[in-house]
Amino acid sequence: MFVFPTQLQLDRIRKAYPVGTRLVLVSMDDPYTTYTTLKPGDAGTVVGVDDAGQIMMRWDKGGSLSLIPGEDQFRKE
Repeated sequence: MFVFPTQLQLDRIRKAYPVGTRLVLVSMDDPYTTYTTLKPGDAGTVVGVDDAGQIMMRWDKGGSLSLIPGEDQFRKE
């Protein structure tokens, strides 16, 4: 069952990944990646963090699939 992050957790995520931060995908176990064809090494730009704590992305190769801290593996570029 999904539990929304606390305000403190959201603040920490938003501080760590402000709008404009460049991230590189390390790994993602998400069935929707087949639609966006994201692969390890693909990079993108943070466009925000939603109220569920997901990092909203604009991927360089197109698409906008969000990253989920603690589920997806990624690093700053």
